[in-house]
Amino acid sequence: MAIKSAMSTDGQELTISVQGRFDFSSLQLFRNAYENQEGHPKSYIVDLRESDYLDSSALGMLLALRDHAGGDSSNIRIINCNPDVKKILVITKLDELFTVE
Repeated sequence: MAIKSAMSTDGQELTISVQGRFDFSSLQLFRNAYENQEGHPKSYIVDLRESDYLDSSALGMLLALRDHAGGDSSNIRIINCNPDVKKILVITKLDELFTVE
């Protein structure tokens, strides 16, 4: 399991890539991926291309990112979800809080 982050060259967008299981063991790495950045990006991307599993802890981490990014005014996209992950986001109605692609 690895979590990587990359800021766009203009500092406006932060991409967080999750590899492997997105679960409780990812908590500190995921938090560090957005808290340890200089500046404040206007938008965030969570790329789940290389993740095939998430649990309730991961859902909580996504909500913590949303709070960090501005709550209702946040701009967060979750991209490259496999069908099972997307189904969890829909069932939990997180697709109403995030843009899921």
